[in-house]
Amino acid sequence: MAQKPSIPKGTRDFSPTEVAKRNYIFSTIREVFETYGFQPIETPSFENSDTLMGKYGEEGDRLIFKILNSGDYLKKADSTLLASKDSLKVTASISEKALRYDLTVPFARYVVQHQNEIEFPFKRYQMQPVWRADRPQKGRFREFYQCDADVVGSKGLWQEIEFVQLYDAVFSKLKLKGTTIKLNNRKILAGIAEIIGEKDKLIDFTVALDKLDKIGAEGVAKEMLEKGISEAAIEKVQPLFNFNGTNQDKLDQLQVLLKSSEEGTKGVEDLRFVVSTIEELGLESANLDIDVTLARGLNYYTGAIYEVSAPKGVNMGSIGGGGRYDDLTGIFGLKDMSGVGISFGLDRIYLVLEELNLFNAVELPKPKVLFINFGDAEAAFCMKALVKLRKMNIKSELYPDSAKMKKQMNYANRREIPFVVMVGSTEIENNTYTLKNMQSGEQQVCSLEELIKITTQL
Repeated sequence: MAQKPSIPKGTRDFSPTEVAKRNYIFSTIREVFETYGFQPIETPSFENSDTLMGKYGEEGDRLIFKILNSGDYLKKADSTLLASKDSLKVTASISEKALRYDLTVPFARYVVQHQNEIEFPFKRYQMQPVWRADRPQKGRFREFYQCDADVVGSKGLWQEIEFVQLYDAVFSKLKLKGTTIKLNNRKILAGIAEIIGEKDKLIDFTVALDKLDKIGAEGVAKEMLEKGISEAAIEKVQPLFNFNGTNQDKLDQLQVLLKSSEEGTKGVEDLRFVVSTIEELGLESANLDIDVTLARGLNYYTGAIYEVSAPKGVNMGSIGGGGRYDDLTGIFGLKDMSGVGISFGLDRIYLVLEELNLFNAVELPKPKVLFINFGDAEAAFCMKALVKLRKMNIKSELYPDSAKMKKQMNYANRREIPFVVMVGSTEIENNTYTLKNMQSGEQQVCSLEELIKITTQL
């Protein structure tokens, strides 16, 4: 007995209905991206390992899927490394490529590689799958789509404002109200690390702080201690664990807290400009919130940091995020190319819309007209009509088999096809078609021109 097939954990099959719903989200995001002036690009699903490794921090590197070299990959491996069973060193000798972890680092590689063809500032969007060797759970998959928009070649804060507006525009079109766009600035985090005397442990500090909503204040303090951050320093950051008030209140508190740090003060000024401008312009469906614990442990963020959470009551992780990276392309040799970007987590957005029943308006693609198949002669006559209908972009199909009438009609009903066309010897002789409206049950004999007119009116 053949073993039942399966798919890898953290991946999914998608039914026609699910694909239609996903395409609805894709088209909504794409429409807003293009409204804001972004251009599409695509990059390969896998990159050279040295393009990806070392760009996401230690935790990110562990989640990168490696691809074994073609052929007898062990033949060229160092026998000493194999004997030592050091997986990290062995991997480097048997794997030269890896599946992309995100779209941002491949985009940085793209910019450097195509810099002489690009008009800067360059606004690009990209909607493609990424892969992470993570532990699968609700809303966290090993293969998932990201929908990114980035601008490189500009240091202006106006784009940071536009990204907040872009998030709001997409969620408004999806009728997803009550999302929260969280904002922070890496300069503020650097300033905090400076004033508590742990500037050299900025990465460890921010990685731990970013987990506050997952492991709580005690868990964060414990992890900071394990990373070598002093108890005195942890005591100084305790107020951040319960930071509250309006956005302007938080900014005022930060300004006082960071007055001795030049970098931290600059971060507050940048954040105040963005927040004040957004408050003046207004948002339609999203809320804006300064979150000083927001760190997003990626090493390359240098300024603004974004994270979007689902509406209250929906148990889901972040559904979007991003930030500014002043020299990401520098890792590939192109210095002083500032960039800022955001990402939408399509798969999590899908789950949120499903939970909130916001897919009511999404219809599964289907034909307007089904031609019943009574045999080869009748099918040939129908096919001539199908050619003309399709040239006019009228979705139509011929039932592929000369099956029983009841079976073909049931097929039309299950797929909710509005019109059925029946052609027998009489219709062929008179060059006509019998058209049935499946909703009203009414039938009429008509010419091809009349059939086209009726079906295009629906």
